[in-house]
Amino acid sequence: MSRVGKQQIKIPSSVEVKIDGRVVSVKGPKGLLKQELHPVVSVEIAGGFLTVKVQDENNKQQRSLWGLFASLLDNMVLGVTVGFSKQMEINGVGFKANAVGKKLVLNVGFSHPVEYNIPDGIEVKTEGNTINVSGIDKQLVGEVAAQIRKIKKPEPYKGKGIRYTGEEVRKKAGKAAGKE
Repeated sequence: MSRVGKQQIKIPSSVEVKIDGRVVSVKGPKGLLKQELHPVVSVEIAGGFLTVKVQDENNKQQRSLWGLFASLLDNMVLGVTVGFSKQMEINGVGFKANAVGKKLVLNVGFSHPVEYNIPDGIEVKTEGNTINVSGIDKQLVGEVAAQIRKIKKPEPYKGKGIRYTGEEVRKKAGKAAGKE
């Protein structure tokens, strides 16, 4: 039995959940999210709670899908009420970021500024050397943050680049001076 899957998901009063065949839509104060269900997974609404079920609880693949979809639906409810965000830092002399409209302009040591197009449903704010990526879809927020980090990963010698706030970058020792 899936530990995550068997837990019921509480639906806050400000959230509206609709099940239309294989598609579950969750609408809240921050927006609307939709998720298509796997054929072996079903969802029921009862007494202000969402319950996720599978056809055969003893099948290993179905147990993993059970936990997956329970987690996805829980993240949808959390996303439309509170939202998700990732904070990132830019380290390096002269490195900076600026969010202009639907573009993030990064000056991170290349001969030209790098422009990143921000997808719909994501909000990017810059302040000093920090970048804040926020939105209602947890997967999309994480994906956008990973793509921004990929533009200039932190290098292991001086630690220059874009990293998540609190991320540890293991530094390497530089080249040792030769004996003469």
